[in-house]
Amino acid sequence: MAKQVKIGISQKLLLTLLVVALIPFVSIWFISYQSNSRLTEEKVNQELTAINNILTTHVDDWVDLNQRMLKQNASLAEMKSMHSRLQNPILESISRYYDWAYLVFTVDPKGNNIGRSDGKKTTYYGDRTYFKQVVDGDLFGEQLLIGKTSGKPAMVLATGIYESTGDLKGVLAQAMTLTDLSAKIVNNRIGKTGFTFLVDQKGEVIAHPDPELTRSRVDLSSHQALKALAQGQHTSMYVDDSGKKIVAVAKKTTQGWTMVTQQDYAEAYRLIKVENQKALYLLIATFVIVCLIAVLLSRKLTAPIRDLTEIADKYSQGQLDLKISGLNRGDEIGQLSQAIDRLGTSIRIAMNRLQKKKS
Repeated sequence: MAKQVKIGISQKLLLTLLVVALIPFVSIWFISYQSNSRLTEEKVNQELTAINNILTTHVDDWVDLNQRMLKQNASLAEMKSMHSRLQNPILESISRYYDWAYLVFTVDPKGNNIGRSDGKKTTYYGDRTYFKQVVDGDLFGEQLLIGKTSGKPAMVLATGIYESTGDLKGVLAQAMTLTDLSAKIVNNRIGKTGFTFLVDQKGEVIAHPDPELTRSRVDLSSHQALKALAQGQHTSMYVDDSGKKIVAVAKKTTQGWTMVTQQDYAEAYRLIKVENQKALYLLIATFVIVCLIAVLLSRKLTAPIRDLTEIADKYSQGQLDLKISGLNRGDEIGQLSQAIDRLGTSIRIAMNRLQKKKS
């Protein structure tokens, strides 16, 4: 037959104190953890979104600036003349004023180059995407490409030159480096792991902190942030190829490009980890303190009970001349001491009576 395990008062007291102390503490910790998690998530999303919005607005403003400039110059009489002698001074002036423009030129409706800001030999542009877009009726045409001389992404922006009747007389275009635009994006770091990159409508890189990805215009259309945005989710969390958890925010620019701002989850949410560790250390410290208090308190409370138990056991063996401590206590132990003292007195009186009868 298995021996029954007895749980003493000390153990019961210890368990009671642990339950009373730890359950409220764990409940408070859980509520605090949930609150911190929610607040941290909001803070991370707000920070990444704010950075993304600033950079998206910067790109939109930059493109808008160049579009308005082209539109204004396309309305000039010299441009409408479609004579290089009248156009070239304006084209050269634009190139000097906008230092990111390495070539400003005009094209007739058939694709033949008329005026140029660089003074080089004219060429044929009828097969260019931006030219076809304007000829087909778009207000602006654009094409992203790799510059032949710089080896870096460049952009050609174009608009139509129209007669007062609305007939298309030609196309005014500006070829621009994206160095300054890219620098503001790629130099925007968030902590140690956060960064921003920009891709075009096809998902090909326009600006990225990794120069090789920018130089080769890598296709990132399969990036999880872009997939999430396609499903209407501006904020997303995913695991990248290296196994790291990433939090990202994506937003479209006016041109249909996509700005992505991302950061490692571990860094972005390190506040939760730190607070959780603090709470865990506090929980352990509380457990230890409660155990020490319970042990000391249980010893203090159970020692008189053990003494009284021992006295009662000796009474049963006939030892009646024992001194009981705690008779002056005003608690239950004092009452128990007085009761056992009365019991001892009663036993002594009974024993004396019994001895008198025998004699």
